[in-house]
Amino acid sequence: MSLSGRVAFVTGASQGIGRACALKLATEGAAVAVAARNQEKLNELVNEIAAAGGKAAAFALDVTDEEQVKATIKAAGAQFGKIDILVNNAGITRDQLVMRMKRADWDAVLQTNLTSAYLCIQAVSMLMIKQRWGRIINIASVFGQMGQAGQANYSASKAGLIGLTMAIARELGSRNITCNAVAPGFIETAMTEVLGDEFKQNAAKQIPLGRVGSPADVASAVAFLASDEASYITGHVLNVNGGMLMG
Repeated sequence: MSLSGRVAFVTGASQGIGRACALKLATEGAAVAVAARNQEKLNELVNEIAAAGGKAAAFALDVTDEEQVKATIKAAGAQFGKIDILVNNAGITRDQLVMRMKRADWDAVLQTNLTSAYLCIQAVSMLMIKQRWGRIINIASVFGQMGQAGQANYSASKAGLIGLTMAIARELGSRNITCNAVAPGFIETAMTEVLGDEFKQNAAKQIPLGRVGSPADVASAVAFLASDEASYITGHVLNVNGGMLMG
């Protein structure tokens, strides 16, 4: 499943799933442009990839800023010569029951989780069309498939990401560009570590495999979808949830 010679652009790469994806893609041979708001963490990631013999560069980026997205992807493309793989991973939560949810919290989650993916896809699509090869992978969520109380904004953003995935797959398929989504279930990340141990234990009981997932579990699925082995898969949602949701 070699990605040698490929160039990947990963958003939200400073921690959690995004960081794991960058490391996995680099391990498989891709050069990786890592983007997030935290420059210090990005620099640490680049150094880790370089120490392992890989190639990476850090780009400070607020994915909600359209001009920043355009400029950053242009800079990454210029530095590496192309962009073959886009991983739209950047995401936030602003949890609250819908009757109490502030409009600002709704907007922030939709802009970061969904609108940013549209902006990044728009920016890389012309590069991919010219080279007639591309892999777009959107990190959705099981809660975009089944909903979650207290997460109307997050669930809506991830459901929207799944719809966006299928639309882009139809638009760009004739240019040898695939677009797929990975829908993680309960994954051990900074976003979930604030939850209590009792909550995590109860969550694990609802998962047929009996454990929460790791960022590496998600990264492996992303690397597969980025590879030539997945060349006939597009518009698909790959569930990485330990059986939490089936069908």
